[in-house]
Amino acid sequence: MKPLLNQILRRQQGVMLLEALIGILIFSVGILAMVGMQAAAFSASADAKYRAEAAAFANQIISDIWMGVDRSSDANLVTSLNNFQLNTGGSDCAYSGGMADGTNTVLAGWVSAVTDTSTGLLGATAAMQQVIVSTADLNRVTVTICWQTPQDARSRKHQVITYVF
Repeated sequence: MKPLLNQILRRQQGVMLLEALIGILIFSVGILAMVGMQAAAFSASADAKYRAEAAAFANQIISDIWMGVDRSSDANLVTSLNNFQLNTGGSDCAYSGGMADGTNTVLAGWVSAVTDTSTGLLGATAAMQQVIVSTADLNRVTVTICWQTPQDARSRKHQVITYVF
């Protein structure tokens, strides 16, 4: 009887070590999954922050346009609206043309705020921002704000359309 017990015990040697290693493996996979979820949550949080900032910048220039246009006559309204145009050429966050009115300090200040490296949008440049005015379409103003984080393969975009009367 004793030799049979010794034989059974010998077969069991190392099983506890194997169980411990499998347990450590399962625990490690769980920890790695949690770290991955944390990284995804951080990325989503940063993206939401940039989108909220872009919306705030768009609302800022729209408010400035609403407050800055000359409503004394229809012709003055059209002229003052057109002075807020920025980068009317190009497409897909690679715009060109510059400011329609180089003396428009409100628009220049807005572009400076959006592209500021410490308080603006990450990776935003002046050529990535666009304000288009269409006086033929009920004074429609389209503001497009683009930025690109180092992790992004292409630019991100936020666009707002409003009508100024």
